[in-house]
Amino acid sequence: MKEQTASYRITDLEETERPRERMAKLGPEALSNAELLGILLRVGVKGENAVQMGQRLLVDMGGLTGLHRVSFDEVCRQHGMGPAKAAQVKAAIELGNRLKAESPEEKPVIHCPDDAARLLQYEMSALAQEHLRVVVLDTRNHLISIEKIYVGSLNSSMVRVGELFRPAIQRNAASIIVVHNHPSGDPTPSSEDVTLTKAIVQAGKLLDIEVLDHLVIGQGRYVSLKERGLGFG
Repeated sequence: MKEQTASYRITDLEETERPRERMAKLGPEALSNAELLGILLRVGVKGENAVQMGQRLLVDMGGLTGLHRVSFDEVCRQHGMGPAKAAQVKAAIELGNRLKAESPEEKPVIHCPDDAARLLQYEMSALAQEHLRVVVLDTRNHLISIEKIYVGSLNSSMVRVGELFRPAIQRNAASIIVVHNHPSGDPTPSSEDVTLTKAIVQAGKLLDIEVLDHLVIGQGRYVSLKERGLGFG
């Protein structure tokens, strides 16, 4: 009896199991992450269809967040990938990132640390270096802008506090939220983070621009220094 060859194409699946057909019938939200990746990949490798290949990528890369974090070259080196498939996956992730970053007609309102973290966590948790951003808000806590201020290792001695307030002064803003990431994935504030926060809060009082919070973004979580009473007196 001839041994059956393992399927490796989407078309080898039963029609009711094919992700494109399931998407058309049930909508994209009904598909798993592996199925969505399978649609992008289209063709798998010998013994592994595109959905199975998508599942392997998720496991090997540490989920969607890991796939977002790794470099283009690292994706290319995965079994069965290559520049074309890696480009499709990275392009899809970046489109999702840009869609989230686009401001709707109604500007977001920041009511709590969660609101601010949601604006930046997806992007900043994937950064390989430390980045510092300033969220600029009006008198009703509506988002005015998100400003990229620093890239690289942050410490209180090298950060010019005045630079953090420049966008708020230019836009006549009422308050700011400072956000930076820890590439290690651990958002526990360092002593330097607390020292920097104290300097920023003090400068805000002198400039009459309230510092609402300082968030540290990690892998899948964040820390609010204000909630922890660190640097805010």
